Amino acid sequence: MANIESSYVKIYESEVHAAYQRTGSKLRNTVRVKNGVVGSSCVFPKVGKGIASTKARHAHVPVMNIDHGQVECQLYDYYAGDWLDHLDELKTNSKEKEVLVKAGAYALGRKTDELIIAQLDTSTNYAQDGTTVLTKAKVLEAFEMLGGADVPDDGERFAVVGWKQWSDLLDIQEFAHADYVGMEDLPWQGTQAKKWLGTLWMPHSGLTKSGSVRYCYWYHKTAIGHAIGKDVTSDATWHGDRAAFFISNMMSQGSALIDATGVVSLRCLEN
Repeated sequence: MANIESSYVKIYESEVHAAYQRTGSKLRNTVRVKNGVVGSSCVFPKVGKGIASTKARHAHVPVMNIDHGQVECQLYDYYAGDWLDHLDELKTNSKEKEVLVKAGAYALGRKTDELIIAQLDTSTNYAQDGTTVLTKAKVLEAFEMLGGADVPDDGERFAVVGWKQWSDLLDIQEFAHADYVGMEDLPWQGTQAKKWLGTLWMPHSGLTKSGSVRYCYWYHKTAIGHAIGKDVTSDATWHGDRAAFFISNMMSQGSALIDATGVVSLRCLEN
């Protein structure tokens, strides 16, 4: 049984990790990630803007005196476990192991996104308020706010909205029509996400809703930090008295708001 268990654990762990990377978290790749953190917290360095100046011949090169700061990110441990009866796959049409693989990956992925969303929720840069739905005017106001704050327009801007707001966007001709967006930036095959205004837009079901107001965000990748002490891993332990494996999925992660100016909150009415 030991050899079977060892092989089973390795296969299961690799499958959970792959499923998590592929379908678990939607936001992890949209933020600044630091892997392999040792300890209960990590520090993300933060620097301000530099100013270029002239100098006299043979004089010292002027110093920019850039502000240097640090943002601490706390890490927390998360677990998602369940039982897998050894004979379940023989009794049912579904493959129980695959079901648990996806369930564990999705649970950890939702937690990863929950950590990131909690930090986005601390943003106080509002484009209008939550008394209107997502409109073109609100989008353009947020666009101006990002540009006015010198947030880089370098292809690493992301916007995440609720599904109601995604429907609102599809009513905006400049967002929905290929004549404005271009064929190469139409929705990706197999997922709802598309490029517009130099930004990757995507819907998300886990965004915070307070009363009738949905919190949506437009941000730069470097504005939010996500620290990983232990990436998604799994363990399957055989319990002979139950004739079952106990599947334990776990990770150690945390998130932090690094630069508030790099996040614009789009508060949208949603009844």
